[in-house]
Amino acid sequence: MDEPKIKELVLDVLKLHRPPLPDFASFLAELKGIEIVEVSLVEMDEKTETIGVFLQGEDIDYSILEEHMGKQGASIHSVDKVTVEA
Repeated sequence: MDEPKIKELVLDVLKLHRPPLPDFASFLAELKGIEIVEVSLVEMDEKTETIGVFLQGEDIDYSILEEHMGKQGASIHSVDKVTVEA
């Protein structure tokens, strides 16, 4: 039996102002298994942005995604929705 695969994630993410949102979305789209990335600004303060991130793909590896985001100084605050296919 195949392992369940993450197909969609909705995340609350804290990131620095740099990179800008289009560049950050493209950076996330580089990962294997991710096909669609949507990023929206939720809140901005002096040094950081809180963003909503929607990801869709065939097999999203959460731990690799989390590590990849960290390379840009971003951290996942919460997983607000997840869709898994068995």
